[in-house]
Amino acid sequence: MNFADLGLSDELLKAVTDSGYTEPTPIQAQAIPSVLMMRDIIGIAQTGTGKTASFVLPMIDILAHGRARARMPRSLILEPTRELAAQVAENFENYGKYHKLEMALLIGGVSMGDQVKALEKGVDVLIATPGRLMDLFDRGNILLNGCELLVIDEADRMLDMGFIPDIEKICDKLPTTRQTMLFSATMPPPIKKLSDKFLSNPKNIEVARPATANTSIAQTKVAVAPRRKRELLRNLLDADDMGTAIIFCNRKTTVRELNKSLKRHGFDSGEIHGDMAQEERLKELDRFKDETINILVASDVAARGLDIKGVSHVFNFDAPWHPDDYVHRIGRTGRAGATGKAFTFYTDDDAEHIANIEKLTGMSIPELENPLAGAAQSKSDDSDKRSAKKPNARKKPSSANKADKASAPKKEAKHVREKRPNQNQGSDQADGPDDGWNGPMPGFLSVTIKP
Repeated sequence: MNFADLGLSDELLKAVTDSGYTEPTPIQAQAIPSVLMMRDIIGIAQTGTGKTASFVLPMIDILAHGRARARMPRSLILEPTRELAAQVAENFENYGKYHKLEMALLIGGVSMGDQVKALEKGVDVLIATPGRLMDLFDRGNILLNGCELLVIDEADRMLDMGFIPDIEKICDKLPTTRQTMLFSATMPPPIKKLSDKFLSNPKNIEVARPATANTSIAQTKVAVAPRRKRELLRNLLDADDMGTAIIFCNRKTTVRELNKSLKRHGFDSGEIHGDMAQEERLKELDRFKDETINILVASDVAARGLDIKGVSHVFNFDAPWHPDDYVHRIGRTGRAGATGKAFTFYTDDDAEHIANIEKLTGMSIPELENPLAGAAQSKSDDSDKRSAKKPNARKKPSSANKADKASAPKKEAKHVREKRPNQNQGSDQADGPDDGWNGPMPGFLSVTIKP
């Protein structure tokens, strides 16, 4: 099957060909004809399956007939994050370049004035995050009674972020006679309840078992002590097959600190997290896409929906707290038929998280032997806060000068301790001098105490 078999217009087919696609993915092949027939849709599909195009493409052809009016968008697409909303907008620009459709993007972190001006002109497609949309609605800058088509994307992520009450309010403000599409990677009870309330006789499309990880991704887990995570990461990043990588952390502070550490060790890295302004986040994504940097350290703000071609590796620097996030994180690689590698670092405290992930995905993640096992811990992590590294610093011994000085004899030394065998070899502690007593045994210790 090819896109021409789905009933799309010639202009749209030309735009799809220009984008380099010839055959639809399973979700696209099943959803597009039903959307064109004005059916309500529930699409259950894992990340990286081409879900966005399954509603963007038919929407363009549907909206090609009609005219927009001021402050009354003809269609609405709801996304949980700014990045996802911006990516959907990019899809509309690429696929709709041969159609004269007006689009507006309503997201936080950017000027509200420009968004209001776009709404005043009238838009065919409105792509928004719930918070900014409700803000503009409450200000009287937008009317939703002319919206005939609604898409709720990443519904389970909306649930995680607490947006379901806002979604219900928005749906209540839309015309009851509308076409609604809901897409989600999973279908927890609250999302099922939402679909039952706001969708009419929907067609259910499921192209993969919920939360099934992409089979084109080679997944491994690595046991590591917390203080050796950075050293292990650098070791794996130096692999010959490393192209571009996204490194996920659970906390924004960890993202910032890890990015600084990688830069000090000469890696071309950047960061993205929720505390950054939208302009900064988009700029970092652009740097990663054009390979100005080849490593992106990220919080879960980048885990869902971002379609960045050519990501060869994903690292879970922290094991995700929620098992669903694991599937979405590793789904940043192995996209569009390509293969990828995913490494998950775990400590003793992560046993429950790993068990939940394996239960959800229905597979046991293969164990990778830690390449640092049995080796003395590097002191370079401790030196991160003391000195900056040049770009090639990671290729040189970080403490050569100190070692030379340590090996030099001391002229005035009257007593030299004999170094004991290191009992912590291969442990989490760095090798170092033993603090035990090596001198003659004191007399009082040699006294035999009679019972």
